[in-house]
Amino acid sequence: MLLVVTYTRGARRDLRNVCRAHEDCVVRHFGRAALLSATEFGAFQALRLREKHGLDVQLERVRPFEPADAPARVREAARAYEARETASTPYRQFAAGRDLPTADQLRGEQL
Repeated sequence: MLLVVTYTRGARRDLRNVCRAHEDCVVRHFGRAALLSATEFGAFQALRLREKHGLDVQLERVRPFEPADAPARVREAARAYEARETASTPYRQFAAGRDLPTADQLRGEQL
């Protein structure tokens, strides 16, 4: 997929127009950003916006994130945390004393 992020009012307007006129290549529209299909037509639309608005339009190629892409310890920590008894318990407190990575450990590791 192609992520298109806009930073000015004019670029947002034109992204909105592209999304309305070419729904077949839009995976998801988020207001200031949109995911376009990874097709030549999606690339064409993204590049049109970049040509017109320059650096006011950021383009990125993205791929879906699957749970299997995360290490087992991260998946287990998320599963355990969402199964906690008290919903208001912050992760820092929840992980203390358990065999779970701390929030700082999670922040320091790249996927």
